[in-house]
Amino acid sequence: MTKNWHSLDIDEVIKALNSSNHGLTGEEAGNRFEKVGPNELQEMKKITPLQIFIRQFTSFIVIILLVAIVVSATIAYIENTSYMESAAILVIVVINGIFGFVQEYKAEKSIEALKKLTALKARVMRNGKEIQIPSSELVPGDIILLETGDKVPADARLIEVAKLQVDESSLTGESVPVKKGPCLLEEVPIADRKNMVFMGTIVTRGRAKAIIVETGMQTEFGKIATMVQEVEEKLTPLQIKLKEFGRWLGVVTIVICVVVFSVGVLREFLVKGVVESEFIIMMFMAAVSLAVAAIPEGLPAIVTISLALGVQKMVKRNALIRQLPAVETLGCTNVICSDKTGTLTKNEMTVREIYTNDEVIEVTGTGYVPKGKLILDSEEVDVKDIKLLLKIGALCNDAKLTHNEKWEILGDPTEGSLIVVASKAGLIKEELEEKYPRIDEVPFDSERKLMTTIHDIGGERVVYVKGAPDIILDRCTHLYNKGKITELSGRDREKIPEINRMMAEKALRVLAVAYKKIKDSDEVNSDEIESNLIFVGLVGMIDPPRDEVIKSIKECEEAGIKTVMITGDHLLTAKAIAKQIGLLKEGDRVLTNTELYKLSDEELEEIVDSVAIYARVSPEHKVKILDALKRKGHVVAMTGDGVNDAPALKKSDIGVAMGITGTDVSREASDMILTDDNFTSIVNAVEEGRGIYSSIKKFVQYTLSSNLGEILVIFMGILLGFPLPLMAIQILWVNLVTDGLPGLALGLDPAELGIMRKPPRNPKEGIISRDVLENILIVGVVMCVGTLFMFQHYGAEIGMNLEDLSSVAPKAQPVAFTTLVMFQLFNVLTYRTRSFRNIMENKWLIRAIISSVLLQLIAIYLLGGIFKVDPSNTLNLMDWIKIMLVSSTLFIILEVRKRIQKG
Repeated sequence: MTKNWHSLDIDEVIKALNSSNHGLTGEEAGNRFEKVGPNELQEMKKITPLQIFIRQFTSFIVIILLVAIVVSATIAYIENTSYMESAAILVIVVINGIFGFVQEYKAEKSIEALKKLTALKARVMRNGKEIQIPSSELVPGDIILLETGDKVPADARLIEVAKLQVDESSLTGESVPVKKGPCLLEEVPIADRKNMVFMGTIVTRGRAKAIIVETGMQTEFGKIATMVQEVEEKLTPLQIKLKEFGRWLGVVTIVICVVVFSVGVLREFLVKGVVESEFIIMMFMAAVSLAVAAIPEGLPAIVTISLALGVQKMVKRNALIRQLPAVETLGCTNVICSDKTGTLTKNEMTVREIYTNDEVIEVTGTGYVPKGKLILDSEEVDVKDIKLLLKIGALCNDAKLTHNEKWEILGDPTEGSLIVVASKAGLIKEELEEKYPRIDEVPFDSERKLMTTIHDIGGERVVYVKGAPDIILDRCTHLYNKGKITELSGRDREKIPEINRMMAEKALRVLAVAYKKIKDSDEVNSDEIESNLIFVGLVGMIDPPRDEVIKSIKECEEAGIKTVMITGDHLLTAKAIAKQIGLLKEGDRVLTNTELYKLSDEELEEIVDSVAIYARVSPEHKVKILDALKRKGHVVAMTGDGVNDAPALKKSDIGVAMGITGTDVSREASDMILTDDNFTSIVNAVEEGRGIYSSIKKFVQYTLSSNLGEILVIFMGILLGFPLPLMAIQILWVNLVTDGLPGLALGLDPAELGIMRKPPRNPKEGIISRDVLENILIVGVVMCVGTLFMFQHYGAEIGMNLEDLSSVAPKAQPVAFTTLVMFQLFNVLTYRTRSFRNIMENKWLIRAIISSVLLQLIAIYLLGGIFKVDPSNTLNLMDWIKIMLVSSTLFIILEVRKRIQKG
């Protein structure tokens, strides 16, 4: 198949690809997909499951432990003693490695699933109908539709273009958008192939219809894929902090282990005058095991899993996180700057009033169902009197009204409402387009606030314009009234803005429409075409507030989050909606674009905290507002959907793009995508973000406090002159049983009650706050005192040697061993009951605790020989009662402390 697609006539391209102007059938597309595969760039570097497994045994501490096992086994061989301890420890290390592998593998899979969810969509013709599919499902021969803000999903040959400009800087390095048009030269560089669009480039203006010629690695972008692959996965700020903390903890732990080993050996020498090799090996193994137990190696995997699972929970609540660091930032967010239309409102634009022929006409009907009446003075209006206005609204329009199971709008809802109101009067857009074809256009621009199309009407070229009323009125010189055209009078110029104001006070969004005839020789450019217009009328439409937004605004207020509305709508419309949803309070300020222009950055910074609404503003103003808020120390979430919103989305702490109405550019620039374009979904995401951070913080606190308890038991036991309270294999078992399943279950804990009634977290606050540090120290000390008390209570005495412990106090070590396990299981319960919810709510945690208890019973009663427990002296009922009474003291102390803190 030829590759010189740019040099072929479009009919030849379509024929070569065995396609048509109506696109492929679903069956044919499926067959081609099986042959060519997904339209994706191949990942050049992907970690395999084997690499993940091997990685579990490459940490410094685990390597030391493996060396210790080899040394122990070698000595056992030389002295002809049992290999059981070495083998048992090796098994535990392998089990730990398997557990770590499962955690990390799940995290990798979760992240892969999230990447698929963030994949771009494409508008494509299948079976003659326009549908939206993941861009990865495109195949050669597919007909795609592009418009401003779209990211081109594959290499394609243009069929139809309308003022199309494409940013190809990512491919060619050309910084200026390229104007697309005809090009049939054979030998031209990529940058000069004007009739082609390429994967990864951005449509900056206009629209187009094109046929896919290459997908995936066969595209121009695919040929240089190795240059654009992400070599390294970015860590979140929390993961970076924990990694640094882990290094610090590792150094401290190794120092403690050296001290423990040295003190133990020194004490043995002072007591006996000699240190046997068996004792040195035992202390070495204990010190190494203590290091493994003290360092929470599962922490990075738990954090990643918690983040990934949390992000998946957010997806169910219509918030799709594109970058994991956004999860942490959500918990700190204290300002949400939201667009109005579709985010705070329902995004179901419905025309309510029409002003034309010096009359205000009422329109009935709701939503996108084309049923309703146009009424004037209680009587239906004669369509011919308002036909021009309706025709302009329907033709100067890129949206489509479709009906499958229900009536829906493809495209902008505001434009869709104009199609619906025309349909109510019997004017069907498709029929109008066939009768009055569009021959040229000047696409909508957020700076001009206008859209213009040129149509062939009875052999004449007629310009139709729609846009902001004040902008259009400034460009009009004449007025249309029931077929008569008169010069715009001073009275007209006063009355039209007054009608506009009255509509806006009813919370209606208002568009004006105008037209004029031009000559064939007139050049099409915005300045000439959009001047000396004939004013036809105003269309007032409403997008009612979402019912759930009122509750969400109040929730934000309780959570210490300020909500700010930023809209291009009229000031009165914005205020009316803001009052309905409870956003505008007494004393709040409102700024318009004019006032915003006049304010310096310093002046805006002074008043920014008191402003609740910014009206009639352009997307460019968002950066100015954002900068002022950030200079005041706020963590800002900013919504956006257009091409010009991208700078603000990138610059904000949380860029929030619209999943339904948003452009590809805005979605690519964002940290989070709303799949329902709903403000409430942002608030839900903030709640989830706070919950995820809280769960991670609980796991860190639980792990570090439990590990500190283990360290203190060994360290203080040796320092006080006791025999070794726990053997190496027992320490490793405690770590395996208590850190694994219970720790992971904490990550699945639901958010605390009232989490949205607390102020946002300070982003500078470390995960180990003063309160957390106090809690860790309390847990460590209580575990140490309780375990050593039980150790001493069952016969261990200061000055006893190893032989004394096994003969005089056979139960001392098994009891200390079990007490430490139970301490840690009671410890995990205190984090679950922080909000005093029903303790059974987290079923995973209950199952994890039961599993850990069962494993401890197996270790004591069935595998006693391995874990240094004499089968003839296993724990009885009274032993268990004592163990439970002592270990539960930790739960009681921590619960009392929580109640005291809460007052």
